[in-house]
Amino acid sequence: MNIALLGSGFIARFYAETLHAQRRTDRIITVYSRTAANAKRLADDYDLAHHTDSMEAAINHEKVDVVLISLPNHLHEPAVRACAKAKKHVICTKPLGRTAAEAKRMLEMVEEAGIFGGYLEDLCYTPKFLKSMESIRQGSIGKVLWAKSRETHPGPHSDWFWDKEKSGGGAIIDLGCHCVEISRNFIGKHIKPLEVMCWADTQVHPIEAEDHAIGLVKYANGAIGQFEVSWAFRGGMDLRDEVMGTEGTIWVNSFLRTGFEMFTTGKGDGYVAEKAEVNKGWLFPVGDEAHELGYPHMFTDMFDAIEQNRDPLETFYDGYIVNAILDAAYKSAETKKWESVVLEAWRGDSADSYEKEFTSYDDDHYLIKEEMLPNGDKKLILKHKTTGEIVQKMKQ
Repeated sequence: MNIALLGSGFIARFYAETLHAQRRTDRIITVYSRTAANAKRLADDYDLAHHTDSMEAAINHEKVDVVLISLPNHLHEPAVRACAKAKKHVICTKPLGRTAAEAKRMLEMVEEAGIFGGYLEDLCYTPKFLKSMESIRQGSIGKVLWAKSRETHPGPHSDWFWDKEKSGGGAIIDLGCHCVEISRNFIGKHIKPLEVMCWADTQVHPIEAEDHAIGLVKYANGAIGQFEVSWAFRGGMDLRDEVMGTEGTIWVNSFLRTGFEMFTTGKGDGYVAEKAEVNKGWLFPVGDEAHELGYPHMFTDMFDAIEQNRDPLETFYDGYIVNAILDAAYKSAETKKWESVVLEAWRGDSADSYEKEFTSYDDDHYLIKEEMLPNGDKKLILKHKTTGEIVQKMKQ
């Protein structure tokens, strides 16, 4: 793929590092930045043939196959509109929009233009996440009942993130989009999200948006997705997921404490890891940051999907659903009530509720619990299917 990169900031450089590493055949051939000097600097750093401060020029470059949007949130929609007009495939960084309405317009643009729309949700492509998903598909932890995702760090790196109008919000829109989509995958993206309960506050920073939030997302099958996000967490970037199923549990630590620890007096002055606050004392570097964050797997899926004429694992439609859930979270944070997820375009299961399934012990009883006691006895807790009586018995 020949790629037009829109943007020249932090995430654009992460993307460029990934795309130009390890002899990959997919290459950025032009970069657009609102500032000509920044476009030239990135082009020089990655030996790009072209750079421009005209978005249309980058998108319409005759050799470009796909456009990669790594712009501030308020510029996603005009960029997608320009791609649709030019009939160029487009992949867009998260969140897709600032609101569900904005995301839905972008979804409609790519579908009406007949172009590819990929949603760059990198944390749904990390090696640990992909392995977890495979285990869930194999039934290793049974039915997923609860999925919890946490992303916290000391705050984003660019000024526009802190501007509520440009970003669409604070920690919820910035970090909650990751957490919500992670939980959706674990629970099942075909399962309809129904309601959200959210607490949010601005605890530390002098901004209009929230810098801390906790939310619960209720799904039609009874599962709960939980997100914890903060721009006020000190100590680096903390990415953790927990999944509880009827037959097992998964714990994933993707960043901060990954098994690589180092102590230094600070004599060196090198980069440690994204959002790291110090460069001396005990540090937690990351071996291959782009790989740990899922970027290589993400781009491979996107470009393979274009070539194979299939949907990627993460689509513009997924981005729209995430925005709809976050809209409900923001509303709930204001009303202090459970708020419905408003979905004008739902393409999953039609059911708003599912029959609960209980494990039978025999024809007359459900099995509540089986356990081994310290003395070696095996105890069964049973419930009679007709009378509802709960009894216990020792298993021979």
